[in-house]
Amino acid sequence: MFNLLSLLILPLIGAINSQSFPEVLSPEEEAKYLALWEKRDLKARDVLIEHNLRLVAHIVKKFENTREDRDDLLSIGAFGLIKAVDTYNFKSNTKLATYAARCIENEILMHLRSNKKRKDTSSLFAPIGEDREGNEIHLSDIVEDPSPLASEILITEEQNVRIKEALKILTERELEIISRRFGLNNHFIETQREIAKSLKISRSYVSRIEKRALTKLYLYLKG
Repeated sequence: MFNLLSLLILPLIGAINSQSFPEVLSPEEEAKYLALWEKRDLKARDVLIEHNLRLVAHIVKKFENTREDRDDLLSIGAFGLIKAVDTYNFKSNTKLATYAARCIENEILMHLRSNKKRKDTSSLFAPIGEDREGNEIHLSDIVEDPSPLASEILITEEQNVRIKEALKILTERELEIISRRFGLNNHFIETQREIAKSLKISRSYVSRIEKRALTKLYLYLKG
């Protein structure tokens, strides 16, 4: 489930996907906004995030050979930037950009590892033949369960009343796409291309619905 503060600036992801990058802050400006953010000024926080979006795009270029969708990596990197600003140590000698670069790269790497794990897990359920009765046999049927507690799955979910209320303002299609894009409501995280193929609509249409839904959530939560 989304962190509430992260959700409040999700429309910035629309900006980074459209490559409308704000200018980088000067050292003096950054020091000013860091001082304000240290006092928990949320407007200063948003400025620091918005004016570091170029850094996300720069780091994403390092992962061009992964064959991952660029817009997806930009979105994941943006979450890494958010985490960097939210957890920055104001007493540290490390520059915000240096710390943010590590957080952005780590977020993307975790996403790539998660995708690989999901693909490996999916292969366990691929059909490999049929039994004598003609029923499909899956790889998972013949692999020994490595854990005696495999059937006891404990699901914990972050409870956030405001976000759950906000999701109710979305249309059925918007809620489905947001849930599948960000792993809400027991969905796996999916790319825009995967959702488009499943729903038999264009990827650009999925992107428009996603941005429209995120903007609705932003306005609701900020109000």
